[in-house]
Amino acid sequence: MHEIRAELAATVWKVCAEVGQLVAEGDDLVVLESMKMEIPVATEVPGVLRELLVSVGSTVNEGQLLALVDES
Repeated sequence: MHEIRAELAATVWKVCAEVGQLVAEGDDLVVLESMKMEIPVATEVPGVLRELLVSVGSTVNEGQLLALVDES
């Protein structure tokens, strides 16, 4: 399982993928908002999105686990 973590403290502005969806390397999973900037969070590996641990409006901390991707 590949872990996708937040690189900074922010608010989840948009969720771009659904659990069970096939994702390719570089696909955005969520978009974070911090200081009026939108920061896309992409997967670094192809696979299946197994778990999404945040929703729109959630506040996340730096290093917080956002999602799990089952590598293929």
